[in-house]
Amino acid sequence: MTDATFGAKLQRDGKTYAIQTRVPAGVVTPEQLETIARVARDYSIPLVKITSGQRFLLVGVQEQDIPALRKELGTLGTASIAPGVRYVQSCPGISYCKNGTQDSLALARAISDEYAGRDFPAKIKIGVSGCPRCCGESRVRDVGIMGSAKGWTVYFGGHSGFKSRQGEQVVTGLNSEQALACVRSLLSYFRDHAQPKERSSRFLERVGTAWINDIKKD
Repeated sequence: MTDATFGAKLQRDGKTYAIQTRVPAGVVTPEQLETIARVARDYSIPLVKITSGQRFLLVGVQEQDIPALRKELGTLGTASIAPGVRYVQSCPGISYCKNGTQDSLALARAISDEYAGRDFPAKIKIGVSGCPRCCGESRVRDVGIMGSAKGWTVYFGGHSGFKSRQGEQVVTGLNSEQALACVRSLLSYFRDHAQPKERSSRFLERVGTAWINDIKKD
């Protein structure tokens, strides 16, 4: 991996790369969509894929085009690289969805802005859901926040990979400020005690969950 390809993923052909866009809370403007479409045409991108983390994946990028392509994407082209918060996904929440009970978009954006570019021992995926239908996949994310009529419930240690795990429920009935504070406490402990490349689910298997009780008391 060179400075030019840092953050881009080499593809199956061994020659071209894929670049993921940064899309906090999965929300894009019409102007950003137009930028993605223009860049895809100008650089002859053969595939534009929406990922499970609510980002756009530009597949088939030539190595020499990566720096210029990122520059033209602007804020969309900011590399999201492990270790760190890879993405914060969200459902439409109470602002738009008839089932929404909490403002998931606002909370997801706040978390995304706070942790953009910050280093952690391993990658972190975060999901925010505005109701118990859990469209933000909150129960299977490293940090999950799920809304209800009674407030936010925070989960930690979820994982949807080869060895899936539902996150541990940390605390419930929080307002948005309290939920954000809880996320800060969880990620601070994880950052200070996790081993390199140790995801939150494996971290809990190693250290247990007793420390979570201290966060519940805060």
